[in-house]
Amino acid sequence: MSERYSFSLTTFSPSGKLVQIEYALQAVSVGAPSVGIKATNGIVLATEKKQKSILYDEHSLHKIEMITKHSGIVYSGMGPDYRVLIKAARKLASEYFLAYHDEIPPSQLVQRIAAVMQEYTQSGGVRPFGVSLLLAGWDLDEERPYLYQCDPSGAYFAWKATAMGRNHVNGKTFLEKRYSDELELEDAVHTAILTLKESFEGKMDQDNIEIAICKSDGFKRLTPAEVQDYLASIN
Repeated sequence: MSERYSFSLTTFSPSGKLVQIEYALQAVSVGAPSVGIKATNGIVLATEKKQKSILYDEHSLHKIEMITKHSGIVYSGMGPDYRVLIKAARKLASEYFLAYHDEIPPSQLVQRIAAVMQEYTQSGGVRPFGVSLLLAGWDLDEERPYLYQCDPSGAYFAWKATAMGRNHVNGKTFLEKRYSDELELEDAVHTAILTLKESFEGKMDQDNIEIAICKSDGFKRLTPAEVQDYLASIN
């Protein structure tokens, strides 16, 4: 019976589901894995970057993007949908700064991004975004890091550590065994790499993973050389 409702975004199925959102979550679950870990002094985001071809020039394209000086986002799912949300997130951050002359806190930023995603679950002629986001941010007022996950439905949650994308269940199980509230940033980077390895296909190197860290002094994507140093210390 659910097939009657599977192509309608704005109609609930008899079981109380919007089936298109279920399909959007499936698009996320087959996407490249991403990991976020909150440490005592910052946050780590890490993700797999698929190598399409040796001829493909991807130095200008990144999966982890900065939104403000103290926040950034990574995704699992459909890249084109992600670019739309990145543009929206930067606009929302700019509007907040113009209104209040202050950087938008992570809790406000994720709430406003989630509102954009939720709007696409109740409008005709559109479909839900086929991405889940991990947002890392440093709250300047509270002087502490925050990690949020935002799903296609517009639901968002705060996490200490989480994994999305392909084999995310294995990733979360691994994190549950390794995570500690006393974890520091350096150890969190190592843990993030090991979590990615749980679902990684092939050899991991500085060209097929991306890592970023968020601390009190700002958000920074690691260079390939820095990523290679971390990989060498693990291997």
